[in-house]
Amino acid sequence: MEMHQVRYFLAVARVLNFTRAAEECHVAQPLLTRAIKQLEMELGGDLFRRERNLTHLTNLGQRMLPMLQQCYESAMTAKSLAQSLKSGTIAPLTIGLSLAVDISLIVTFITELVRALPGLELHFLRGTGPEIAEFLKKGEVEVAVAGGLGEQWDRIESWTLFTEPYVFAVGPKNKLAESVAIEPEDFAKERLVLRTHCEHLAEILPFLENMGHGKQAHTVSTDADVGVLLKPNIGFAVLPRSSAKLLGLKELEVYGFDVSRTVSVSTVAGRQRSTAAGTFIKMVRAADWSQIDQVGMPASASKVA
Repeated sequence: MEMHQVRYFLAVARVLNFTRAAEECHVAQPLLTRAIKQLEMELGGDLFRRERNLTHLTNLGQRMLPMLQQCYESAMTAKSLAQSLKSGTIAPLTIGLSLAVDISLIVTFITELVRALPGLELHFLRGTGPEIAEFLKKGEVEVAVAGGLGEQWDRIESWTLFTEPYVFAVGPKNKLAESVAIEPEDFAKERLVLRTHCEHLAEILPFLENMGHGKQAHTVSTDADVGVLLKPNIGFAVLPRSSAKLLGLKELEVYGFDVSRTVSVSTVAGRQRSTAAGTFIKMVRAADWSQIDQVGMPASASKVA
């Protein structure tokens, strides 16, 4: 089935006149008639009853009409999309974000990209570090921001953005919020809110278990849920300092605890990058991340050239 055959069929179905349909399609009538005959042979029956002034669709033609209309519209949409992508009118960018990375950390750069590229279409995929690495391998994301990707594939190219500590945190009204530095045993009566998406649980859990926590805990899979639970004093959590700042939680210094994470931007070496992906990588690498510990956000961002 050729698309021009479908186009000719739709024209005749609309005007119910082969001569007028040929004029609309800017082809000779014998050519249009021959194309529809070929389509009828392929579909196994007549699509039209041909009468001088009363040409009309057969039962087969009526059944084929909505499907061929959809087929033609889908093909035209695909062609238009391909042309838009080629011309840069549409600029898709799929970014992988690990579950432990707050999207607020990159919103400044995304805002600049949207301003610079009016046709930008953003797509975000969330996952664990290893899942993000798989997204990169399979080409499901073009660039990723994560705190760790697990076992490294040698074609994944990464650039460090910042390193920050994990901290113990409680809601601002928790009685422990008034303390500056406390002992691990001070958490004996507090229930742990465990971030199951944490990328450094292997380092954090042994410390928590020594405190008597970890086996009995509330569990959540997003940092937003951590903030919701901690603000009314439903326990404490261990999370990156930037996340604690963004959630408005009270950070506590706990003697003997020293775990940190490194957040990087990654892509696959050797693959052609879109303008949007290349610009995003340049922006996040050029930004000043030195204030991340104090405010939970990059202090400044490089403008798009």
